[in-house]
Amino acid sequence: MTLISPTVDSFGERESFAVDSLFRSHRNACLVIVSNSMDSEQGRALLKPFIDNQFRVTAVKPDFAAAFKNTPAETWFRDLKSGRVRPGDVPVAQNLSNLLRLALLYKFGGIYLDTDVVVLRSFNGLRNCIGAQTVDAVTGNWSRLNNAVLIFDRNHPLVVVERVIGDSGFNFTVMPPAAFYPVDWSRIAALFHGPRGRVHARWLRKKLEQIKKESFAVHLWNRQSRDVKIEDGSVMSRIRMEYCSTFCNSSSSSSS
Repeated sequence: MTLISPTVDSFGERESFAVDSLFRSHRNACLVIVSNSMDSEQGRALLKPFIDNQFRVTAVKPDFAAAFKNTPAETWFRDLKSGRVRPGDVPVAQNLSNLLRLALLYKFGGIYLDTDVVVLRSFNGLRNCIGAQTVDAVTGNWSRLNNAVLIFDRNHPLVVVERVIGDSGFNFTVMPPAAFYPVDWSRIAALFHGPRGRVHARWLRKKLEQIKKESFAVHLWNRQSRDVKIEDGSVMSRIRMEYCSTFCNSSSSSSS
């Protein structure tokens, strides 16, 4: 995971739930959160419930120069620091986060997850995968990829994913939207709302069944849903009840 934020305030209940769900599905995982703010006394306090439960999790400050060295990002980063290039319309922090995850995966391999991805079941068996966010309604082919979940071997050329589609020299899989993005960002609030009537309650039950059957994880699109509360009877309330343990138990005991 990466968290490019000046304070630990952005690592709240949602993010702790994401970490909790990861370890629930991968008991022996080793989680590294690359973050200046989390590599601190406050950050370690937030991760303490997981460490106390013998989960392997740590936070480390990012070394951008070392991460980007000998990658296509190295020149861009050097020019950015010297003021020779402008970051463009995308915020610098977002650009750095995107590049950092790619560079680290390229150098070390493994699984990258955004901090607002709730894991529902084991990723064992998935290899060299990226998820489609949307598909073309006519052709059924993917139309947009998303990098909130990335699973790649070391030195895999995932950075040029669009250029290598159809090239037999590269082996990777584009997972369907249901795998990691069962609900689009524009509709994510629907997972947080409780039933509004009989018809809506039926839809919620079917959506939960579909997610549990087809999805490995659920991206919560925090930018759109951060301020949306989890209502009783909602899909998220059921997911939280079933997939949260360490953090939820710790929260309950500390608030009582």
